[in-house]
Amino acid sequence: MITMPKRFGMFVHWGPYAIPAWHEQIRMRKGISRAEYARMASGFAPEKYDPEAWVKLAKDAGMEYICFTTKHHDGFCMWNTKQTDFNIVKTSGRDILKELSEACRKHGVALSLYYSIPDWNHPCAYNSLSTHQCVPEEGDTPDAEAYRDYVRAQVQELLTGYGPIYTWFWDIPPKIDDPSMNEYVRSLQPDILINDRGWSEGDFSTPERSVPDGDTFPRYTEACQSVGQYSWGYREYEDYFTPAFLARSMDKIFLMGGSYLLNVGPDRDGVIPEKSREIVETVGKWYCSVKEAFVSGAEPCTEIASGALWVSKTENTYYLHTKAPLISSGLSLAPFDRLPESAVLLNTGESVECVVETYPEDYTGTYGVNRAPVLRLRNIPEPGDGMPQIIRVTF
Repeated sequence: MITMPKRFGMFVHWGPYAIPAWHEQIRMRKGISRAEYARMASGFAPEKYDPEAWVKLAKDAGMEYICFTTKHHDGFCMWNTKQTDFNIVKTSGRDILKELSEACRKHGVALSLYYSIPDWNHPCAYNSLSTHQCVPEEGDTPDAEAYRDYVRAQVQELLTGYGPIYTWFWDIPPKIDDPSMNEYVRSLQPDILINDRGWSEGDFSTPERSVPDGDTFPRYTEACQSVGQYSWGYREYEDYFTPAFLARSMDKIFLMGGSYLLNVGPDRDGVIPEKSREIVETVGKWYCSVKEAFVSGAEPCTEIASGALWVSKTENTYYLHTKAPLISSGLSLAPFDRLPESAVLLNTGESVECVVETYPEDYTGTYGVNRAPVLRLRNIPEPGDGMPQIIRVTF
């Protein structure tokens, strides 16, 4: 099983699209002109942005890194770029990324950078081969080579001005083969990991809003999901996923060896909404209580897994992961027929009662017993929050 070096991170989608508070792709989805969007973006001056509050939320939830959207599809840059005036320093006087990088470094949280390849503000960026494109406007001159020169210049700024970067997250494959782009990224930061959405294959895969089938990932994999069902950026009237739904998705991704990037969208002032914060805190509390199962080196154990459980194991320890809320207080753990040294519900730290016996359903006929005694877990504590239960059984 190939495992990402860091398991749990925070994704942050933030830009002037937080002002209309509808969706990060509002310009394309509602047909807003470049000039109209620029007028709206000119008022983007977050007054309550506190990067240390973000970092503390992430760290308290057990997150090891933050992946920040330096530039989304709208082309607005969240750092002090010299390549365009369409940036946060021009509208607010603050280098948002610089402040975040310093907060991450202070608190020992790694920093990753997201960079959108589509750019609805750049006159050369339109790419008919790709998706998430705005139709060129009067005066635009689509030019793939000229646009890549622009991207390289911005990559140089981002990878030389903000300290060590853990991962680089290209977004939206351009469907143009050019390995030199990733080579340039590595020339600036040799230890960086690069995802698979750029001009060449990259180091890791990025399934989005889904849990792939299978038991293990064949390569480094970072799954990403947002706390909101419809938007990655701040949406005023969002429908939010339940913490239990997110935790079950995380559980399966971690079991397969992947990492999980959970997204929040700060509002126009830079504040992570209360509901988003509560979800991160709840999921983080669960993760911190059960993370042993994911960092212990346990491998999937398909021969014991059942309809109710995923199972992973180290040499003498098995981790039982509930796929859904248990329908009763007991579980059968065939093929084991002996008592373990211990059984503990990681969620709460409570011991789980164990017996070896034959249940009534194992008897048939007038005299016969068709099955040998097996290990049963009884009176399994119910945490009461609907989160996945993970039981550690050690022999």
